[in-house]
Amino acid sequence: MDENLVLEDLPYDELRERAFTLAESRHDLRFFIDLFTHTPAMHDASDEGGSLGDISGSIVESIRAARSLFRGGSVGDLEPLFRARFATYIRDHSPK
Repeated sequence: MDENLVLEDLPYDELRERAFTLAESRHDLRFFIDLFTHTPAMHDASDEGGSLGDISGSIVESIRAARSLFRGGSVGDLEPLFRARFATYIRDHSPK
């Protein structure tokens, strides 16, 4: 990764795609679950007795759902949170 690149300056969709591609290559289901925990839908589910333990399926299904849920414009006021999470993930897990 270019050391002069400021990840937060990338367009949201490009930053998200870089983080998702990296997490997918690492088979990091935990990354995707962490993202889902910050969505209003997950908070609503937990208020109704749901939990992350109820999430099932393959990593491929989780990635597909994440790509759909976290596309540009769909996260509203939470975009800064997700931008920070994506950038941090890339910094922490990209090959040096």
